[in-house]
Amino acid sequence: YLKIAEGCDKHCTYCIIPKLRGKFRSVPMERLVTQAKEMAEEGVKELILVAQETTVYGTDIYGKKSLHILLKELCKIKGIRWIRVLYCYPEEIYDELIQTMKEEKKICHYLDLPIQHASDRILKRMGRRTSKQQLIDTITKLRKEIPDIALRTTLIAGFPGETQADHEEVMEFIDEVEFDRLGVFTYSREEDTPAATMPDQIDQDIMDTWRDELMALQQEISIDKSAQMVGKTIDVMVEGYIAEDNTYVGRSYKDAPNVDGMVFFECDRELMSGDFVSVKITGSTEYDLMGIMEENV
Repeated sequence: YLKIAEGCDKHCTYCIIPKLRGKFRSVPMERLVTQAKEMAEEGVKELILVAQETTVYGTDIYGKKSLHILLKELCKIKGIRWIRVLYCYPEEIYDELIQTMKEEKKICHYLDLPIQHASDRILKRMGRRTSKQQLIDTITKLRKEIPDIALRTTLIAGFPGETQADHEEVMEFIDEVEFDRLGVFTYSREEDTPAATMPDQIDQDIMDTWRDELMALQQEISIDKSAQMVGKTIDVMVEGYIAEDNTYVGRSYKDAPNVDGMVFFECDRELMSGDFVSVKITGSTEYDLMGIMEENV
């Protein structure tokens, strides 16, 4: 993981981060490139860029969004095979970033867009800076420009004042958009945040029900998307070996570590963690894929 910035300027009403960590502060590019080179020398094959928000990187130091410039510099580093970008606020996605993702082969066609909700009324109460239509427009543009992009998001179920109608609107949105990866959290009351003192706090059992309904819907979507991978051959980064099953486990470009799925595959020779192999997908579950190794890549 390469942390490219500290703090946040967004001030979402449910979040304490700006009070705890202060304003958004980018890490100078030279320092990040040096860190990444050191990681590569130690054998790191995948860089995962993180911050409270990665998409506004550089605005405070260089006077403009500079994530695409940083990515181009990181792509020059020998030994790094994948570069993955997390925590991109959808309203901050910009054309140069999309173009860089298209041009640079090392950048995974994967973006994490934490949208949190899809009801305009709740988005406004959250202090978010997007509308449902803007979310649709951003997702549509990303998929048009990068057809094989994997999009992950997170949602909050049971934000203060949320109604059954708001929840159903989110369900309809998720059913329409079909994210590749999705996580749902019930609203958690953070002390010293505006949301903590809002009226109409939601009962935990209702929040749990809404979360479970969203996850059940996403499970159906995930089953379909995983099934579509059967018969395809994909690049996989090896992460380990399960001795009792005589099976290797790894990840595709669509899978961030610890939050997304895995690829389990058979291989008749010894592999090492960090190796990249080509795997033909022969089966799927709602979140994971199974296959057979074809060759090294």
